[in-house]
Amino acid sequence: MLKAKILFVGPCESGKTVLANFLTESSDITEYNPTQGVRILEFENPDVGSNAKGTGCEFELWDCGGDPKFESCWPALMKDSHGVVIVFNADLPSHLKEIEMWYSCFVQQQLLQDTQCLLIAHHKPGSGSDKGSPSLSPPLNKLKLVHSNLEDDPEEIRSEFLKYLKSIVNSVSESRDREEMSIIT
Repeated sequence: MLKAKILFVGPCESGKTVLANFLTESSDITEYNPTQGVRILEFENPDVGSNAKGTGCEFELWDCGGDPKFESCWPALMKDSHGVVIVFNADLPSHLKEIEMWYSCFVQQQLLQDTQCLLIAHHKPGSGSDKGSPSLSPPLNKLKLVHSNLEDDPEEIRSEFLKYLKSIVNSVSESRDREEMSIIT
C-alpha cells in the first residue's frame, strides 16, 4: 500500500485545522485553539488509489501550526513530504503576503513541483465569501487555487481536495515505479 504525507501550512487563524478535520472526516472543533507544533491525521480514502495496480493509499495529513515560533521544527515537518496545501484566510490582505514565505519554505526549498502544491483561499463562516481571485504574485499565480466555504459549498472543497490527492498518489506511484526500475536495471 502506498503512503503519502501531505502538509497543511499557512498563517495563523487561516482555518487549517477546521479544513483538515472536515477533509479527513475527523472531529469538529467549535472554538479556536491554535495548533501547537503539528497534529497528524491519518486516513484512507477509498476513492483514491494508485493507477492500475488496485492498491490503496494511506495518507498522513500534517496540520502544522502557523505561529513562526515553530519555525525551528519546519525541517523535521517537511522531511519526506509528498505535497503541500497552503491555506490562507482570503479576507485578510496580510495573508496574501505571508503565503509567499510559506511557499518559499515548504515548496521551493523542498524542490517540490507546483503540481504538488494546492492553495486554498478559505472563507470563514459569515465572511461573505467573495470568490474573486486574490491578486497573487508570481510564482503563486501559477498554482492551483481553490476557494473553500464550509458553510455555503462544503462539497466543492472536498471534490477539489480529492482531485489533489489523486495527483499526489499518481506522483508517489510514478516515483516508486522509477525507483523499482532503477533497481532492476
